[in-house]
Amino acid sequence: MMPEALHTIIHQAREEAQQTEHTIRVCTAAGCVSANSVAVKTAIAEAVEGSPYKESCRVKGVGCMGLCSRGPLVSVTPRQGEAVHYQNVTPEDAAAVLTSLDKGPVKKLRLPDNMPFFTRQTKIVLENSGRIDPERLEDYVAAGGYQALNTALDEMTPEEVIREVVTSGLRGRGGGGYPTGLKWSTVAKANHGVQKYVICNADEGDPGAFMDRSILESDPHRVLEGMAIAGYAVGANKGYIYIRGEYPLAIDHLQTAIRQAKRNLILGHGIFSSTFDFDVELRIGAGAFVCGEETALIASIEGNRGVPRPRPPYPAEYGLWGCPTLINNVETYANIAPIILRGGEWFAGIGTEKSTGTKVFALAGQITNTGLVEIPMGMSLRELIDDIGGGVVDGKRCKAVQTGGPSGGCIPADRFDTPVDYESLRELGSIMGSGGMIVMDEDTSMVGVARYFMEFCRSESCGKCIPCRVGTAQMEDILDRFVRKEATAADLALLEELCEVVKHTSLCGLGQSAPNPVLSTMRYFRDEYLSSMTETAEAAE
Repeated sequence: MMPEALHTIIHQAREEAQQTEHTIRVCTAAGCVSANSVAVKTAIAEAVEGSPYKESCRVKGVGCMGLCSRGPLVSVTPRQGEAVHYQNVTPEDAAAVLTSLDKGPVKKLRLPDNMPFFTRQTKIVLENSGRIDPERLEDYVAAGGYQALNTALDEMTPEEVIREVVTSGLRGRGGGGYPTGLKWSTVAKANHGVQKYVICNADEGDPGAFMDRSILESDPHRVLEGMAIAGYAVGANKGYIYIRGEYPLAIDHLQTAIRQAKRNLILGHGIFSSTFDFDVELRIGAGAFVCGEETALIASIEGNRGVPRPRPPYPAEYGLWGCPTLINNVETYANIAPIILRGGEWFAGIGTEKSTGTKVFALAGQITNTGLVEIPMGMSLRELIDDIGGGVVDGKRCKAVQTGGPSGGCIPADRFDTPVDYESLRELGSIMGSGGMIVMDEDTSMVGVARYFMEFCRSESCGKCIPCRVGTAQMEDILDRFVRKEATAADLALLEELCEVVKHTSLCGLGQSAPNPVLSTMRYFRDEYLSSMTETAEAAE
């Protein structure tokens, strides 16, 4: 594609918008699809086709609108004016939605305009989600897509691209929080002239996490653009997206986006009439949680068993097929295009000094507004859970929130004034993780929560190292005794000792972080462990 083609598509989109009086968007991401949103879209489209609005109203299937607990979601946007959001829409509501174009909103379906779930968010990664059709390249380009890639290739050197990423302060959104610009710099400096690779880690496996899946379902071209910019910056001409097979809709949208980008010469040889070549392929994983660890992921792409290897050497120096390799996750790449277009300083001005920008979270568990949200770093847990999340369901008291999935920890409600940033969560014994956030009410057994996550880690352990393979099994057995109220003081002491051994001697992050849910629940909810012990054990304690 020539750079001028971008402007042509934008011009055509603006002309089309001028002819469209109303746009009806129906969420067709996985959450709403499971609630029959495809039938809703079909019913509304058929109603429009047989109405006077046929020429002036456009019906679009779009990505995730965020409020998954109220799906299917539909928004109606006049050419001039604010969108009206509808919840729990059924195919039978199609006529009412269409009638609302003249007679005003459908009260029984309408969501409040000032709902904090929508008004308190700051969207960068999700700015296109719920607005564009993820299967149309034209929609993405009309929203500003691929302009950052064109700018990088036409106006910036690779060093200048990396400099903007460094200035932004962006940290990896996959869990570790490693400075993205520093990682890019390392790969760029590694062995000039050799083959290099860019990998997108889309192997999202945390229970309750669906951030990466939703981004890929809603805005796949944005991730491809981020990867291409990364390839230009570090000197790589080949990229791989490693995605788990349980995400069929995300895989389908990615395959469509890759085909469209290749057909329009946005991927391939001589991108935007430059000398830069970049291609992307998918690699579909079988759902092993350990393959989220970068060396295990690399082994899987190579066709080997997905197990980690000792580091160093790190993938930045010795990665895929022994070549320097850049690995970031979906959300990290989705931040790149706006950073290039608006500047690193703009991004650094959002959030906190050490945790810049925004973070996408998947709110799940006993919370009123289950769904996908994006907030500026530094917002308190209380604001996120009570205001945006709407608090705990059924008016119950919130007891704790689990952040970071099996690698994270449980934070009690009395610590909810803590800001959401990397350092603050780590001080509480948890981590940011990739963004899963599970809210628990007053009836939740924290010992049971610890046992659940330990069972998950034990079953997902690759078995390569003894501390993880044996230690997680032993810890699960001990937690079982606590759940059955058969534990003793010796069990409590052994559990604490095992946590430290597994944490400090396991080979990779899975084993090293597996004790975190246990350690955090013992730290904040120790009384529940003591009350789960036998009477003899309690007396001894």
